[in-house]
Amino acid sequence: MSDQHPDHHHHDPLHPHPKQPDLEDKPLTHHQSMAMAVCELLMEKNIVSAEELRTQYEIIDGTTPALGARLIARAWCDPRFKAKLLASVNDAAATFDIDAGPIPIRAVENTTKVHNVIVCTLCSCYPRFLLGLPPDWYKSRAYRSRVVREPRAVLAEFGTHIADDVDIVVHDSTADFRYMVLPRRPDGTEDLDEDALAELVTRDAMIGVTVPRAP
Repeated sequence: MSDQHPDHHHHDPLHPHPKQPDLEDKPLTHHQSMAMAVCELLMEKNIVSAEELRTQYEIIDGTTPALGARLIARAWCDPRFKAKLLASVNDAAATFDIDAGPIPIRAVENTTKVHNVIVCTLCSCYPRFLLGLPPDWYKSRAYRSRVVREPRAVLAEFGTHIADDVDIVVHDSTADFRYMVLPRRPDGTEDLDEDALAELVTRDAMIGVTVPRAP
């Protein structure tokens, strides 16, 4: 999906992500309540223990976008690894002894002519093993519906203004297949090593709503 129409929205640097009222201003949703009820039932029937559930939550909560950033930085420095990453994120992650999970993940590369953005229009499918928990705005109804219809306008609300001659492609993640963005390496970073480059890669850049900036 592409959008070639420019759009300019005001961007507040103190609030870099658009507000998502459907998530931030309401009590627990039906599905959130159901998830809690299922967890309680699993423990009640001794299928999992509270300790096992807590440990799993800690593993998920402890995963940060730094894992994905390591892959991006290596791809910027090593053309062979970049090719491996574009072929299979899961296999590329394994070379770092990183478990990217059982669901296939595809990396989509930003170029001078194409800018990629990730969404899950049905729920919040997301490469959690590499990027951590998805942000609230990614799960919101507003983002899931609008980024498909007007991606250029949505990106502008994140402070990301894409040139008119760059095509914006929206990728819809599913329960069986996930995506992550391989951003363009910022100009002026030729002297930086991999660790320094990884510091430039943010979660939002790997979703595609922002781009890495040179230090």
